Amino acid sequence: MRTNTAIIDDQGKLNNFALEPRVYIDEQGDRTGFTTYAELLNGRLAMIGFVSLIALEVLTGHGIIGVLANL
Repeated sequence: MRTNTAIIDDQGKLNNFALEPRVYIDEQGDRTGFTTYAELLNGRLAMIGFVSLIALEVLTGHGIIGVLANL
């Protein structure tokens, strides 16, 4: 016998955990892990950081260590 949320076996015992979860495929799986998108994003952020450090050195006359030492 089966109800909509549980299964009752032939001995009359109720099994609330008999229904298994629905299996699905994650459609956003292409944006996680070591993918082309992640590598492009990482490279772009590294370029922004490198250019920012060069701009900091040009504007202040000190490198990052010098700026942090003066704080």
